[in-house]
Amino acid sequence: MSAIKSFFGNQILVSAIIAWFLAQVLKIFTNNFKRREFSFSLFVASGGMPSSHSSSVCAMTTSTAIVCGLDSHEFAITFILSLIVMYDAAGVRRAAGEQAKALNKLIQHLLKGETEIANKDLKELIGHTPVEVFAGALLGILVALVVSLFFK
Repeated sequence: MSAIKSFFGNQILVSAIIAWFLAQVLKIFTNNFKRREFSFSLFVASGGMPSSHSSSVCAMTTSTAIVCGLDSHEFAITFILSLIVMYDAAGVRRAAGEQAKALNKLIQHLLKGETEIANKDLKELIGHTPVEVFAGALLGILVALVVSLFFK
């Protein structure tokens, strides 16, 4: 029982998990608003608004700053990790999603019927726009600040 208490007593971990969860839930609603379609499967999907990757790492970094201080080694590590994750979300993963979208259009254009090659579209929603990354980062920071109020 003390392991569970220790797990949920870790402010940094709790902040990151809550931020991820809220971002995933918000994706369902932002998609519903934008596309007028409800898809619960977005709860476990990558990509979309806001970025759960950015949200969770920014919550982790903000909580680390609160718990350990801005001059700590732990904060330095989480800060650099957050920058790498957000850059990857908006850069590399977004580019991969754009390539998937282009390949899906090419396959649909070249092949008129079902074939082994074109029986399943590539996943296009794997990266984030800079706005999605920023929204996720802001959500993560806000969650960490709210969670810190409960750990005082």
